[in-house]
Formats: sequence, structure tokens, C-alpha cells
Amino acid sequence: MNIHEYQAKALLKEAGAPVADGVAVLSADDIETAVGALPGPVWVVKSQIHAGGRGKGRFKELGDDAKGGVRVCFSADDAIANAREMFAKTLVTKQTGPAGKQVNRLYIEDGADIARELYLSVLVDRETSRVSFVASTEGGMDIEAVAEETPDKIHTIAIDPTTGCTQADAGRLCDALELADEARTDGLKLFPILHDAFVAHDMSLLEVNPLIVMKNGRLRVLDAKVSFDGNAEFRHPNLADLRDISEEDEKEIEASKHDLAYVALDGDIGCMVNGAGLAMATMDIIKLYGAEPANFLDVGGGASVEKVTAAFKIITADPNVKGILVNIFGGIMRCDVIAEGVLTAVKDVGLKVPLVVRLEGTKVAEGKALIDGSDLDVISADDLDDAAQKIVKAVKG
Repeated sequence: MNIHEYQAKALLKEAGAPVADGVAVLSADDIETAVGALPGPVWVVKSQIHAGGRGKGRFKELGDDAKGGVRVCFSADDAIANAREMFAKTLVTKQTGPAGKQVNRLYIEDGADIARELYLSVLVDRETSRVSFVASTEGGMDIEAVAEETPDKIHTIAIDPTTGCTQADAGRLCDALELADEARTDGLKLFPILHDAFVAHDMSLLEVNPLIVMKNGRLRVLDAKVSFDGNAEFRHPNLADLRDISEEDEKEIEASKHDLAYVALDGDIGCMVNGAGLAMATMDIIKLYGAEPANFLDVGGGASVEKVTAAFKIITADPNVKGILVNIFGGIMRCDVIAEGVLTAVKDVGLKVPLVVRLEGTKVAEGKALIDGSDLDVISADDLDDAAQKIVKAVKG
């Protein structure tokens, strides 16, 4: 689960991190009150969407010459005018895709005198199986670009889970970020706070970009991006209120109701597969033959007819889907259950695109018999390679 910047900052501020004062705006009627609650002389108006690159983004309705989704204002009137211009507009960034995201929330906060911009994140490093800090003096930039162009400027520091972030670890981070004097003192305090917040809330990512050194020498968390591990949501019912479903794909929301692992993608071939590894292989081979998958969908090893029916309906609800590939290798999952689910769903929603079905494993004969005995116009396949070629050919005509 992702949350907005203002929500992430509230969590970090409660934990003791240095965060500027700010006010969230959830309605256009609240703009003047929010601006008036801050002293100035600098106000920063920030679009709140679940996507990066807001500062360099552009609003669809305002043209290419308009300012981006993060604006620095030097008067209350200017802050109000910019907030009104941004609210309820569609912001397009490199992460939103061309459709963009509507800005339904703003965050207005005190400005800061910035001397240096740094990069800092906390994540789980799969190579060491430990919570780790990633730090760089190149803050405010795309960390991927820094990693590619100047990898020596990125430092990864793994934290021993038995000790947490020690003062020695914090000192290494201060060295990596070239912090001195008051900034170093702040860093020695801040880094354990961020680590403890990450662990306590079962975060999967805590990114501060930029972490700034202000002209007075102190550190401040200028931006914050937080994601939580969905597998640990049951331990944090208090975090459920932070979820903004308007930022999520409707198909993914529906899939979560049926305990389906679904991720919407940009292609035109819908996939229904059992097992994450097989789903990844299915998407790869679709790309190999020149097409793009429209989704990742794993129905799991013990799916019921109802679950398979729901999965098929979610796929067909995507207007971008021009063809569907069902690829089932039945171990725990039974092929006849998949076949029955597909038949039920097709009866409910109809079949308007080519459908290729590849079944293998438990009850495969019964599954194929169900499909063959139906009046569906289904293309059968012998193996994954055959299935991928057939669905790509069917979609491309």
C-alpha cells in the first residue's frame, strides 16, 4: 500500500524526524485556510498523487508552458492562486503514463532555505536479507540515473537486525552523505528514527528525496515516499485509513477482494495463470513473440470456480485487452476447475476477443473435455510456446 507525501511526513514527524509544518488540502474550499495557517514568507504547494516526477510534470488542462506539480510561492495570494490552478487538474509525469492522475489532494508547507540536497532510502536488500540504507550526495535526482552514471556515489549500508541502527551505522551514513557539524548531529539522531519507523510499520520502502541540509546547517526531510508491505497489513489496522483507493487501479481493487494477485500493465494480451513464476514466464514469452501482456494475474494454487470466474471478469473488463491467454499447469490447481470458471465467466460477460487455453496437469482431460464440449470459440494449445504464438497471431491478425 502506498500513501501520500503528507501522510508519510505525519508518520515520520510523530516518530521524531525533522519535518516542516504543512497542511493537507482535501477540498478546494480549504485552500485559503491552509495557506493562512502557515506563516510564510515562502509557501510550497505540492500535488499529492501516487507517482514520482511531480515537479517536472505538466497538467493536461494547462498546456505545456504551465508550471509543474510542485510550486514555490513567495506570497499568500500567489500560493492560493497556484493551489486553485492545480486542484482537480490532471497531472502527467514520467511515472503516470500519458493518461496522468487527477490531483484531488494538495499539501501546502513552509519553504526551506536549501544548501544541499541528498538522497536517502530504507528498504529490504535481497542480497543481504537485511533492512538497508541507500545513501547518496546526489539528492533531488533520479536515483536510477545516478546509479547508471556515477555508481560510486551510491552507498548501501546494511543494518544488523539484532542491534538495529547503531550510532556506528549512523556515523557511516553521515560519512557517506558528507555531513558535518549540526547536520552530522542531526543525522546521528535521524537515521535510527527512520530505521525504527521502517521496521515498526512494516514498510517496504521509505524514501527521502531530497533530504536537505538547510543554510542554517540543520537537516530536514523535504520529501517522503512510503510503501507498506501488504502481507503485514493485518498487524496495522490503524494504517488502513491512509489508503486512497482513488489512486489505485479499479481492476486491482476488485482483484484484492477475491484474493487474486493482479497487476495491471500496458499491453493488450490478458493473462490468467496459476503460480507467480509461471505467470512471469508467460509474460516473458508473450513479449518474446512481439506483443505485450495486459496484466499479471496469478489465481493461486487452490482457486475455486468463483475465484476463476472473478479473475476472468477482471481481465475482460480491461478495454485494452485484445486477446486472452489462459495458461494453467495443474498441480494443486485442477484444470477442470479452471475450465468451469472460464465457461461460467464467458456465459456472464460474453467473449468478444480471441481466447487461447493451455491446460496441463491434474484433471487435464476433464478440463479439456469441458471446453471442447462447449460452444466457445477457443483456440487450444499444446504447450506454453505454442500458446504464446497462437495468441499473438490471433491478436495481430
